[in-house]
Amino acid sequence: MSIKNQVQLITYVDRLTNGDLKKLHQLLNNELESLFGGVHLLPFFNPIDGEDAGFDPIDHTEVDERIGSWKDIESMGEKYDIMADLIVNHISAQSPVFQDVLSKGSASEYFDLIMTKEKVFGDAVTQADIDKIYRPRPTPCFTPMTCKTGEVMNVWTTFTDNQIDIDVTGKQGQAYLNSILDTFEQNNIKLIRLDAAGYAIKKAGTNCFMLDETFDFINALSAQANERGMSCLVEIHSYYKTQIEIAKRCEAVYDFALPPLVLHTLFNNDAQALYDWLSIAPRNCVTVLDTHDGIGIVDVGPEGDKPGLLTPEQIDNLVETIHTKSKGQSRLATGAAASNVDLYQVNCTYFDALGSNKQDYLLARAIQFFAPGIPQVYYAGVLGIQNDMELLAESKVGRDINRPYLNEEKLKTALESDFFAAMQVLITLRNNHPAFNGDFSISLLDNL
Repeated sequence: MSIKNQVQLITYVDRLTNGDLKKLHQLLNNELESLFGGVHLLPFFNPIDGEDAGFDPIDHTEVDERIGSWKDIESMGEKYDIMADLIVNHISAQSPVFQDVLSKGSASEYFDLIMTKEKVFGDAVTQADIDKIYRPRPTPCFTPMTCKTGEVMNVWTTFTDNQIDIDVTGKQGQAYLNSILDTFEQNNIKLIRLDAAGYAIKKAGTNCFMLDETFDFINALSAQANERGMSCLVEIHSYYKTQIEIAKRCEAVYDFALPPLVLHTLFNNDAQALYDWLSIAPRNCVTVLDTHDGIGIVDVGPEGDKPGLLTPEQIDNLVETIHTKSKGQSRLATGAAASNVDLYQVNCTYFDALGSNKQDYLLARAIQFFAPGIPQVYYAGVLGIQNDMELLAESKVGRDINRPYLNEEKLKTALESDFFAAMQVLITLRNNHPAFNGDFSISLLDNL
């Protein structure tokens, strides 16, 4: 990746500064000066407060005017490597494009952009075909929608019925994605996070997830980004061997196995599983402990009869220990609780997952920073913010437990804390020590 080998910040614009892009830029240049080489701006498109916190944009090429403009992002990009989400798989049901389809049905000029069950399976789909489809959510794969013309479309909705899957292989789909790439290029975006790319290609008779054709699509899209001077990061939660194969065929991937393995190591004083993973983990990766989503579990689990990085018993212990360490708060935000849409994540701040133990948390960050890859730190994690139970109670959305809105007083208090001072030292070490431009090796000592 052609970006700085320094720690990056992951943040919502409005939730960190209780403001806009200008306030965030000022924060980076002052209180957070020299800490971050880049910033992943979580969806800043119109609207930032949709059904899925910006991941269901009505207009992917328009900045929500409540937080600023493309000029603000272009200005920030002069100093920082800016990452933006290219939400590959879907558009909002509220978008003018889909509303036109609902109005005119198959006569709409945008009809070919929308993915439906019939476009993939024709009229001969069987339940066995549907059962093969890999599902990241407990909701139905298809949502029947009636157009004003009376036509009924079985719209493909991988995530929610407000996120309408598109046909990325057609002319309209390709033109749609190219228009986003053009906009990103014009506004100093350096790195593109390909959100939900693993689900983009649908093919009858398959599980419709990370097919050979999906790799071809990702590589072609990455090539188009490269021609514009941008790099691509693929966002996929999957079996660890699948991640290794994905890394061989893509520019960069997330190391989503690292967060649960670090927790397992610290909970059990046993680094064997972490050692095994870091010995084979992709080197062209971005590392995280926390993100805007929950703590992934599928990334260390088995796949069918193939063993995972952790055994089912170890995974059960991991999840239950998080619930215990967080005093039951994570349980209220995970599983069947709190309108959850994820089958494979525990919703909790990483800080609370470690029982609010500052020493354990800083040790976890040191492991992340010393592992191969470009480290990213979520805004709540860099400040040591704890589970937002008030927001969870208000929204009843599990992920909101780790998506706090920080007012000026709360932000000021966090920035003046001893915890943040320690994080500054650790981040500065990772950014500046020459060892991190060298080769990575690992050995396992006997547990003491």
